[in-house]
Amino acid sequence: MATYFVGDIQGCFDDLQHLLQQASFDPDQDQLWLTGDLVARGPKSLETLRFVKQLGSGAVTVLGNHDLHLLAIDAGLAKLNPKDKTQAIFAAEDKDELLLWLRQQPLLAYHEAFNIIMVHAGISPQWSQQQAKLYAEEVNMQLRGDDYQTLLAHMYGTHPDYWQDELQGFDRLRFIINAFTRMRFCAPDGQLEFHNKHSPAENDNAQHIPWYEVAGPHLDGAHVIFGHWAALEGNCGHENATTLDTGCVWGSSLTMLRWEDKAVFSVPCPVHAI
Repeated sequence: MATYFVGDIQGCFDDLQHLLQQASFDPDQDQLWLTGDLVARGPKSLETLRFVKQLGSGAVTVLGNHDLHLLAIDAGLAKLNPKDKTQAIFAAEDKDELLLWLRQQPLLAYHEAFNIIMVHAGISPQWSQQQAKLYAEEVNMQLRGDDYQTLLAHMYGTHPDYWQDELQGFDRLRFIINAFTRMRFCAPDGQLEFHNKHSPAENDNAQHIPWYEVAGPHLDGAHVIFGHWAALEGNCGHENATTLDTGCVWGSSLTMLRWEDKAVFSVPCPVHAI
């Protein structure tokens, strides 16, 4: 049995299949961990959802910002981005089953045997890893409940952008969602920055620091695996963090890591995003 971690798929189903073939992935024995954003800009988001769901316990995925946006569109709370290619999902006979399954997925997954935390974007530098697990579950409980649409209606926005333990209600849940699914740069004190999507090498603002380089307890303990930030090109340079989004949907590559021997697999991808 092998455990594989793969970066953002974003509907690039064929590229995922090529990658799994390259690694000789065995769905009957191996396990696939996905960093979220299963859907969006690639051509086969529906096929991607169906494939990951049918793997059952052989797959572990966390929710990314595009996955949450898909749920909000289905609830009539957001509009389809013209760049997204998810229309087939809404016309599918199994749409309700697929989206119910998606809504049950966590913001944070923990691999106990390997002491690995997987998230989509990152962990707030103001949190310990234990706090991150608890805060993720706060959102997951709301999202899995009957009133999940109210959460989706209030999740959009960039404020508050600084964590305080006293945060309550949807302000609290919105910050948690943004940290786990949208974060890239932070201020030195951990304040979230939402607009800078460059790589750290291209960043010219001294007040914008990659979240994993901000001083804090967030990377003490478990190794953290994340996606979301394609501009990092699969390299964050931190000994206790690994990033796997290598921009498949933008015509770069799809990357997968086999944890047991740290073997890296990669396939070049055609340009899917407009």
